[in-house]
Amino acid sequence: MSKTIFTDEQIQQLRANPHVKHVSKLGITYTEEFKEHFMSEQEKGKQTRTIFEECGFDLQVIGINRMKSSGKRWRKAAKRTEGLTDRRKMASGRPRTRELTPDQKIEKLKAENAYLKQMLVFRQELARLERQAKKKPKSSQERNSKSS
Repeated sequence: MSKTIFTDEQIQQLRANPHVKHVSKLGITYTEEFKEHFMSEQEKGKQTRTIFEECGFDLQVIGINRMKSSGKRWRKAAKRTEGLTDRRKMASGRPRTRELTPDQKIEKLKAENAYLKQMLVFRQELARLERQAKKKPKSSQERNSKSS
C-alpha cells in the first residue's frame, strides 16, 4: 500500500471508473478484466502509462509509483499458475482467534473430509498409472511366437 491517502473526491472519481473493483483511502483494487486487458495491451507493446490513461485513470490521482508497481506486480503474477486472480481470499493468513459455532465446525469438517476423499482418489489413480507405466508391454514378436 502506498503512503498516499486519497481524498473523498478522489475516491469518488476512482469509484466511477468501471475498471475499479474497490477503493479505500489507502488503496485501489482493480477488476480482473482490467488486469487481463492490461496484460494483453502490454504484450502488444503499449506502455503502462498509456494503458492506464486509455482506461480513464487520472495519473495525478493514482500516482506514477502506484501505477508502475501495479504493472510490475501483475506481470509477476501472470507467471504464477493461478495467474492474475486475487489470492487474498485464498490465503490462510493468521489462525482464527474466535471460536467457531458447532454448525461452522461441522461445515469445516465436511469440507476437509471431501478434500481428503478427493486426495485419496487422486493418489490411487496416480499409483495405478505408475504401476501401468512400469509394466513393459509385450512386443508383437513375443505374442506371435506364443500363439504359434
